[in-house]
Amino acid sequence: MKIGRLTVSDRASAGIYEDRSGPEIENVLREFLGGAQFESLIVPDEQPLISAALRKFADELKCDMVVTTGGTGISPRDVTPEATRAVLEKELPGFGEIMRAQSFAKVRTSVLSRAVAGTRGACLMVNLPGKPSAVRECLEILAPAIREGLAHLCGEDPHGRK
Repeated sequence: MKIGRLTVSDRASAGIYEDRSGPEIENVLREFLGGAQFESLIVPDEQPLISAALRKFADELKCDMVVTTGGTGISPRDVTPEATRAVLEKELPGFGEIMRAQSFAKVRTSVLSRAVAGTRGACLMVNLPGKPSAVRECLEILAPAIREGLAHLCGEDPHGRK
């Protein structure tokens, strides 16, 4: 399995601070997906750069999944959802809905997240918040849906039917 991880951050892309959310994506996904190969990029909060990176992961690098971190809030520079929607073929609104609903009990401001998810070809794409603890929490919430979605996208029956 090949997974792309995209950190969207003006400051991390400029080297002002260390990206901690991107590595956390790898830590969590290795726990429930096993030995995946990761490709990683860090880009500033610029919609064309984000969309281009997503297309590269899905179309050129043939990633099974792309996970973004950062840029999902309501600040003027937060454009990750728009950049993601621009490349999706099918949107999966349940991913964002469940992340916001489940996170709300712990973080009342989680309703400000605009994270989206969907597919491009056989690639599952998921937006996550930019905080490492939120990356872990959201991926753990989404783990069953991610497993099943990946199985469907690679032509397997996740329920073992023939």
